[in-house]
Amino acid sequence: MINIYEVNETNKMVEQENLDVRTITMGISLLDCCDENLEKLNEKIYEKITRLAKNLVSTGEAISKEFGIPIVNKRISVTPIALVGGSACHSPEDFVTIAQTLDRAAKTVGVNFLGGYSALVSKGMTQADRNLILSIPKALATTERVCSSVNVGSTKTGLDMDAIKLMGEIVKKTAEETKEQDSLGCAKLVVFCNAPDDNPFMAGAFHGVTEADVIINVGVSGPGVVKTALEQVRGENFEVLCETVKRTAFKVTRVGQLVAQEASARLGVPFGIVDLSLAPTPAVGDSVAEILEEMGLESVGAPGTTAALALLNDQVKKGGVMASSYVGGLSGAFIPVSEDQGMIDAVVRNALTIEKLEAMTCVCSVGLDMIAIPGDTPASTISGIIADEAAIGMINQKTTAVRLIPVIGKGVGETVEFGGLLGYAPIMPVNPFSCEAFVNRGGRIPAPIHSFKN
Repeated sequence: MINIYEVNETNKMVEQENLDVRTITMGISLLDCCDENLEKLNEKIYEKITRLAKNLVSTGEAISKEFGIPIVNKRISVTPIALVGGSACHSPEDFVTIAQTLDRAAKTVGVNFLGGYSALVSKGMTQADRNLILSIPKALATTERVCSSVNVGSTKTGLDMDAIKLMGEIVKKTAEETKEQDSLGCAKLVVFCNAPDDNPFMAGAFHGVTEADVIINVGVSGPGVVKTALEQVRGENFEVLCETVKRTAFKVTRVGQLVAQEASARLGVPFGIVDLSLAPTPAVGDSVAEILEEMGLESVGAPGTTAALALLNDQVKKGGVMASSYVGGLSGAFIPVSEDQGMIDAVVRNALTIEKLEAMTCVCSVGLDMIAIPGDTPASTISGIIADEAAIGMINQKTTAVRLIPVIGKGVGETVEFGGLLGYAPIMPVNPFSCEAFVNRGGRIPAPIHSFKN
């Protein structure tokens, strides 16, 4: 049983160390909204979301005020729309109407983002999947709060290289469609391998088909808390270092467990999971990079960075899993560039490259996240980067993802401002050598041998 005394213990973390609950995300199944008539489908989607989520924002605000815990975002995730819209949508344009309905519903209930404009194509694409994917650039350009994701591979199925090739083109088209906003649409688009069904974090959240009709998932965050704890054990050995991270992660996750239980009870919705990821923000002192540097690195990106990140990720999970009844989602350490001031500084001082970030994703949560690249980067190069990251996830049986932003009209050395939690980013160089012939082969890369466990 969690009590208020445990929350009071975290007051210092909240006030001085940027502890927050990053998001309460309500997952909603739209499978019962399916209809062959597009107009009726949109009506059913709008009605169900606005009915179930009408009190989500006010409940989150009430819990935040009562317990003194910042709850930064209130969000919604829905069933992958490629599944919901398959019968009614016969063109990409039809799917765009659903995106606009989702956006309208999100604005009505007051959430900041709604995820699930998604397709799951790890082994192949249906016509509905293809139409949704083709609609993504227009959908993200004509909505404000809708987020999109596409799962292109898994350990059990291998990699769908046709989908990966297409997603390189879609990322580029999304950048073009939103070039007046520094290609901001790409910040709302994630390409996954091994995507989890219960991720509360945007832009990759969707409500998996294995989930209940409606559910509450919570994502916690606390890089600043971990860094402050490590400052107290500076110079100690790795055993002390690990124990400190683990104990701190326990306390941070305990706060998320309380918020999840309270939100579940007050909304009358089952509690799903706590995602115990360390999610940074652009705020000073809220950086995963600074945690790694506190461990003894002159700069994130230096030799030893991957080992330090592996240690951090593992100890966060060990501490967090003891603090919550149900841990899920992505759970670990995020390393987005634009959302982490320490990462930004490392890029500016030339300590951190895309290649080093790729190596780091072998041991952390998710993958190449919020990385701005030159606007003239070929679509095939983007596809190649997606394939590399998906291969890491497939072979290592973990979730990996890519959120690249080719900023149209800008190049290496320039900076792009996204604002808010999305922060700002220096545009990073990409390898200039082509992978076009590789990407154009088509077909699938088979699942690895260790996937056959039946």
